[in-house]
Amino acid sequence: MGKNIGFVSTRIAGTDGVTLEASKWAEVLKKNGHTCFWFAGELDRNPKKSMLVPEAHFKYGKNIWINEQIWGRKSRKPSVTDAIHDLKALIKKSLREFIDQFSIDLLIAQNALTIPMHVPLGLALTELIVETQIPTIAHHHDFYWERSRYSVGAVGDYLRMAFPPNLHNIEHAVINSAAQEELALRTGISSIIIPNVLDFEHPPSIDEKKSSRFRASIGLMPDDIMFLQPTRIVQRKGIEHAIELVRELEDPRCKLVISHEAGDEGFEYAEWLKEDAKNQGVDLLFVDTHLDDPWNMKEEEHIHKTEHYSLLDVYPYADFITYPSLYEGFGNAFLEAVYFKKPLLINRYAIFVRDIEPQGFDLVVMDGFLTHKKVQQVKDILASPERREKMVNLNYEIAMRHYSYAGLLKKLNYLLGIFFGVDS
Repeated sequence: MGKNIGFVSTRIAGTDGVTLEASKWAEVLKKNGHTCFWFAGELDRNPKKSMLVPEAHFKYGKNIWINEQIWGRKSRKPSVTDAIHDLKALIKKSLREFIDQFSIDLLIAQNALTIPMHVPLGLALTELIVETQIPTIAHHHDFYWERSRYSVGAVGDYLRMAFPPNLHNIEHAVINSAAQEELALRTGISSIIIPNVLDFEHPPSIDEKKSSRFRASIGLMPDDIMFLQPTRIVQRKGIEHAIELVRELEDPRCKLVISHEAGDEGFEYAEWLKEDAKNQGVDLLFVDTHLDDPWNMKEEEHIHKTEHYSLLDVYPYADFITYPSLYEGFGNAFLEAVYFKKPLLINRYAIFVRDIEPQGFDLVVMDGFLTHKKVQQVKDILASPERREKMVNLNYEIAMRHYSYAGLLKKLNYLLGIFFGVDS
């Protein structure tokens, strides 16, 4: 029998990794007969199935003030503690209303019990889960111990309580094996690994006209060679390596397109990249304002009045994908490139080395720096349709075996079975 499932996060909107994976989970759950509802401080979901609570957003004014008082220092004032508990109480009341209004059977906390961008939200969720005993899946994308900005703080008591909480009615899902080991080591909590996925059973359907209009709308000429950096503009994405690659190719037709916004980690890096690209004679294009979450756009009744583009419209017209990240929890952009059968350059970040590389993908792989040999590999791939075809087809087959919706459904059914029995 289908369940009412409530997704909770600080933000479920746009094209960040947490939002994209939440959308995919919802799509798989809906196909299996469940109904999904949404609770967050920023939402782009169907309003009839959502509860928007601005206080739950990490950019909510009071939460920004709290973060300024608790990070980078080791003690907190009583007034800060009071502010945390006041905001927690307000959000907890809204969470109760959400559960009652939509008759929620199961909560899925999307990173809200993982990274302490919004401490009051994590505390509110934890207390609510204890008080209601509602079955909960905590989907963890990146823990606080993986981020240097949370290494010094004045909320150690709250981190131990809620990031994540160790409760019998919470099942924990992580996206890589290192997170699974570290979570167990630090907290004693066991978890299941659910890597990021895509619907490899159904290859993408491509709207040629829309994609062509998109390409024209960002100023590309028909014979331009489009290098796509499909990530947010944050320093750990290593985008300077993509600029270096385009420069080294020494072809004026090569253009670098970045598909996401600068995000929550400041805009200095974006300005530095613009300057770096200019100095190196590289055409750098930013297109984040055009893009929507493609999986959310499938939501029934979610209607756009004007033409919007999603990542699905960008990938088909890319000639090569750059993904020189220094660190990733898993790597959505990697899977997307494989899904759209595009060749890609990837940096050997730790999780790639540990969880993805052993599967045997055919890629241009750099190890922290770009060599002449790697640049030549990219040139060879661009020049040889046969080589390109062979590598992208192999990669697709491997990804279908390991990162498909079928595998996600199997693991979600396992978790639901723990709470509701095997027929859930």
